[in-house]
This record gives sequence, structure tokens and C-alpha cells, in this order.
Amino acid sequence: MVQPSPCLTSDVPAVSAHQPTEDWSAKQYLKFADERTRPPRDLLAQVPLDSPRRVVDLGCGPGNSTELLVERFPHAEVIGIDSSPDMVRQAREQLPRCAFIEGDLSTWMPAQETNLLFGNAVFHWVPDHPKVLARLLKSLPPAGVLAVQMPDNTNEPALILMEKVAASIAQANAARNDLPRPEGYYDLLRPLCSKIDIWHTHYNHIIADHAGVVEWFKGSGLRPFLAPLDASMRETFIAKYTDEIRLAYPARSDGKIMLKFPRLFILAVR
Repeated sequence: MVQPSPCLTSDVPAVSAHQPTEDWSAKQYLKFADERTRPPRDLLAQVPLDSPRRVVDLGCGPGNSTELLVERFPHAEVIGIDSSPDMVRQAREQLPRCAFIEGDLSTWMPAQETNLLFGNAVFHWVPDHPKVLARLLKSLPPAGVLAVQMPDNTNEPALILMEKVAASIAQANAARNDLPRPEGYYDLLRPLCSKIDIWHTHYNHIIADHAGVVEWFKGSGLRPFLAPLDASMRETFIAKYTDEIRLAYPARSDGKIMLKFPRLFILAVR
């Protein structure tokens, strides 16, 4: 990871957070910090700004994406917002001179003169997120940028197998919905901006073993499946899911696992 750079203090007030059933775990998420930080690096490389005044990391998590923004824009006011108290706590420890707030992106609005809204792997968790993206884009000044990345992997075996295991133990399906097609985002956002770019990148993450794949998703997609279960049922779910992952993802020649992970990128200039 890059070394923390100074951030300006923020005058943004705290926003009441919408708390999930079980808080996110920064420690669990950061087990794959390098792999999870690659997509925001790729997204940030496409942001056409030189000296923004104010930058907001939407769904900042434990601060790994915020750190990239501070490195890229050392003179900007960089603010992080997340609904998870544990993520915000970790981010504040990582970047103590930055401002981090708890907030609900479904209702939050940026302060005036915000030049970049940067959302790394967050909006697929936000209800009716296309309308939220449109609202946020409209809030930006001319030449302001909305840059977003979301997992688009609901048709990958790892996600489908969560539903299969849930059905096998008579658990309610907690899978998230598929993302809209790129054309849908284009038609919604294009009238609101001067330029828009939408693309997919398929990452092939190299994971040490099948247990590692399960650990990856414990920090993200498995959370809504595991949250309502007691300890015993969680163990049953994880054991069944691990068996399914072992069948769906054969080990490569060196024993490691290749995890295909498609992601959708949107970059809109107001």
C-alpha cells in the first residue's frame, strides 16, 4: 500500500447511517487488499481531473481507495463516507488526517463545489442505485466527474452457488439482483453529462486455495447469507459452500485457484 498522505479537514457534517443487520468487517475485507484495490486504481487512472477542490470516496470501506485518491490529488480535500462503523474506524486509523463520516448513500448529497464522486464497489448494495447515480451526477458542477465501479458477477459460479447452498438448507435467498445492462446506464446518465464512458473488465484473481475463495466472499457476497444464521448453521453453510467451490473452480497447475471476477465501470463528466 502507498504511504498515507496528508488530507485537509472537512466541514461536511455527519450523516445518519443506515446500519446493516451485521456490520462489515474491515479485517475480513482487507485479507485481499491488493486484489480489491486493483479496480479502483484502474478506475482512477481514467478520471480526467488535474486539481479538484473536493473529492469524495463513496463507500470508502477501510480507506484503501481513499488512499489512492489522496495520492493522486494531494492538494484536494478528500472525504470518505461509509455506512459501516467498523470500516470508518479502520479508515480513520489508516488516514488520521482525512475526514471520514458514516452515511447512507441512498439519501446523502455532496457539498457544493465537489469535483469528484468516486464509488468503488458500493452501488450494487444501494437500493435503486441507478436513480441514486443520476441524482449524484446532477449535483456536480460543470466538468465534475462521477466515477463508479461495481462487481458484475452475479452469473459467476461463486455467486450462483451461494443460492444453491441456501436452497439446500431451506434458507431464504439473499442474492443481490443483477446489474442493469450497460445500455440502461447510458440512456439514464447520458442526458445529464457532457461525456460518458462505460466498460467491463474481467479480472482473474489468483487465490491460494479453495478456502481462500470462500474467505474472499465472506468479506462481501456471503454476508447477507450468513448474517441471519446462528453459529452452527453458519458452519454448515460454509462447509457446503466450500465443497461446491472446490468442484466449480479446479486447481491450476500450481495448486492455486483462478477466480474470474467481472466488473462494470462508469465514468461520467458533467
